[in-house]
Formats: sequence, structure tokens, C-alpha cells
Amino acid sequence: MLRTKITAVVVAAAALAMALAAVMSYRGVSDLVGDELERGLDDRTDAVVALIDAGLTPPPREGMVEQVVSADGVVRQLAPGGVRLPVPVAALRVAGTGTGESREDVVVSGTEYGVLTRPLPGGGAVMVGQDYGGAARVDDAFLWRISLTTAAAVALSALLSWLVLGRILRPVRQLARTTEHITTTRNLSVELPPAGADEIGRLTRSFDSMLTALRRSRAQQQQLVQDASHELRTPLTSVRGSAELLQRARGRLAPEDEEQILTTLVTETAALDDLVRELVDLATDRYTDEDPVAVDLPVLAEDAALRHRARTGRTITVTADAPRPVLARPRALHRCVDNLLSNAVKFSPDGTPVTVHVEGTRLSVRDRGPGIEPAEREAVFGRFHRGPRTQATPGSGLGLAIVHDIVAAEGGTVFATGAEGGGAEVGFALPPQSPPAAAARGPRGNRSGPPAERRDPPGRER
Repeated sequence: MLRTKITAVVVAAAALAMALAAVMSYRGVSDLVGDELERGLDDRTDAVVALIDAGLTPPPREGMVEQVVSADGVVRQLAPGGVRLPVPVAALRVAGTGTGESREDVVVSGTEYGVLTRPLPGGGAVMVGQDYGGAARVDDAFLWRISLTTAAAVALSALLSWLVLGRILRPVRQLARTTEHITTTRNLSVELPPAGADEIGRLTRSFDSMLTALRRSRAQQQQLVQDASHELRTPLTSVRGSAELLQRARGRLAPEDEEQILTTLVTETAALDDLVRELVDLATDRYTDEDPVAVDLPVLAEDAALRHRARTGRTITVTADAPRPVLARPRALHRCVDNLLSNAVKFSPDGTPVTVHVEGTRLSVRDRGPGIEPAEREAVFGRFHRGPRTQATPGSGLGLAIVHDIVAAEGGTVFATGAEGGGAEVGFALPPQSPPAAAARGPRGNRSGPPAERRDPPGRER
């Protein structure tokens, strides 16, 4: 669960920071208490030395033990009946020499004392011991309090993190519930929760864009199915009618009538085959596995023109004016040019030429057919569209729709206009290849500048 994981990370970071602060505070306080105890022991020893030198007896002080050590090691307690401190070798050296000082930690009857030994002006030394028990109790009390405070702070941070993260992640939960509902019901019309300006809002907007694309794709699929069913109904009705007529006649038809019916069957079956193939190409992009590469439009146009010349015997001319490479899927682009040429050949009268012209990254195919009305120049790229002048022309009505979909996927645009002298000019324009990859190269056949024009070599036109 994302909320639990984030809370655990936040609490772990907070606990580490608090523990580090507690340890540093404990060490700082312990050092401060130790310094204060040392300073208090120094001050008390100086006062005892001054009082003894003046011939006075220091008044007792709680937690303090004082005694005098003579030069020969005899110990005299300043407060009779009090604790007797052991005399270490260093303290005897101070008492015997009258110079230096000695600091020792000793344990008497289970109590730890800090002992400071300093020489007296008249000989010998004074030993002052300070009970460390109170300091140890303060130290332990501080350790317990800071530990409890740290634990309480960690628990409070965990609770606050859980509550705050629950509020922060509420849009994520709402988005997850909505997407699960869409997955279960397949209802793409469900609205996503409102999107904010943070990363979660960006995620919601990305999901909304994806959902919008899915809605559009489903609508297009449904429209394609409806259009396809309508277009398939005519050839199927013709095939079925011809087949039923042959079945009822059972050899009683005249040979010329039977030949006509069989010709109709073959024609309509071929039309069905073309229509189904175009539908498959339109519904599934078969070229998505291609990697975009630099494509030379004049070379691609010449390859397509060569095939159509051999297939139709038409005169197809390819010209170029300052062509530029484009970054596209080559097989998909081949299909676009093939469809444009097939469309031009289909609508041009026999014996009329077809011209392919490349200018920059713009490729156009001109025919000598009936032309395209201005009101239909966008509609011709729709699926199954047929203008009033082309109703009797055979075809699936999907060729230009496939061109539109492929070019749009490559980031380009399509166009259809009338041509001077009659006919139509249909084509597409693609974005140029990026400057580094399309830059001029060396002299081995690579272009260092655009050619003025590219035409078929002699003997290639038919």
C-alpha cells in the first residue's frame, strides 16, 4: 500500500533525525554537567585552602568531603564522623612536595567521588571530594526523559504523516477507483476526478488524455464498422443475387447470360477482396514496427512510378525541386505514394499522363481526371467518400483515407486541390528531417545542394 510505504519512510527519516538530535543533546548536556561539577570542585577546593590558611575551619557542604593530608601521610578529617577518602599515591606526592595537584575518581561505600588534591601553604595538602551520585541521577533522568520525548515525537509524526498522506493521496485513490471501474465496466464515458496543479494532477490529466484517445479510437472503430457494413452490403447483395440466379437456373441460362453473371461474380468478388484488404490496412497499421529513417522523396516516388508504369502502361513523370529528406517509415510512405498514383491513374482518361512533383518535403500527384470540387477537397480523405463525379468509378473509397492516416501519424498534412488545365492535384507534406541528420555530406553521391529538377531518364516514360 503506497500510503503505508510513504508513512514508513517518513517516520523512519523522522526517527533517525530525532534520535541523532537526542544523542547529540544527551552528550552535550552530559559534558556541560561534567564541566559544572569540575568547576564547582575547583571553587570549593580554592575556598577550603584559603580558609585553612587563615586558620579557619571550612563549614560542611552537602555532597562534599574534605580532609587534610600531612607531608608524612597522616590524614585529618575536617568534618569528624564523615566519609574518609582513600589517599592515592599522587595525593601523597602533592602533600610531600607541596607542588602540583591531583585529580582522581574514587569509590567509597558504593558512592563515586571526584577528588581534587592541592597543596597547603603551610605544608601538606587538602583533599576535597565531590559526590557524583546526584549528577548520575540527573544524567539518568535526562536520558529517560529525552528517550520518552523522542518516542512520543516519533509516534506523533507517524500519526500526522498517516493523516496528511491520506489527504494527499486521496486523488490517487479516486483515480485508481475510477480506472478500475472503467476496466470492469468498459465504460469509457466515465469522467475522471478533478486534476490539480501538482504531479498527481499531471498524472490525472495524462490518464484523461489517454481516455480521450481511447474514446476517439472506439468511436472511429464503430464508425468504421458501420461504414464497412454499408459498403460491403452492395457487393455482397450482387454476389448473392448472381449466385442464387445460377442456382435456380441450373444450366438453363443462355451461354452469354451465364457468362455475364460469372463476370459479375468475379468483378464483385475482386471488389470485395480490395475492400477487405483496404479495411484491414485502415483498421490496423501494419507499419508500426518500422523504425523511422531518412527517406528521399524523389527516389521513393520514382520507385512507385516504375511499378505503376509497368502495371498500367501509363506515362508517369517524376520531377523534383529542391527536395529535402524526411524522417518517416519507408514502407508506410511507399503505400501513400502507391495509393496516390492508383487514385490518379483510376480517374485519368486513358492515354493521359500522370505527374509526380516533389518540392522540398511536399509531394503531389496530378491527374487529368474530372477534378475535385472545392467543397469536397477535405471530404475526399474521409472513409468511403465518393464525389458526385466519381460515383461510377470502381474502388473501395479507402485509398485516400489510408494516406491521411499514415501522413498524420508521421506528423504531416494532406491536401487536394484543382490543377490548371483540369484534373486534380492530391498529395502530402511532411516535416523535414532534423538539421544535423539532414546536413550536407561529402561528395560520394550525397547531396551538397538540392538539384534544380529531377525527371525520368529518356526511355523510362511510357
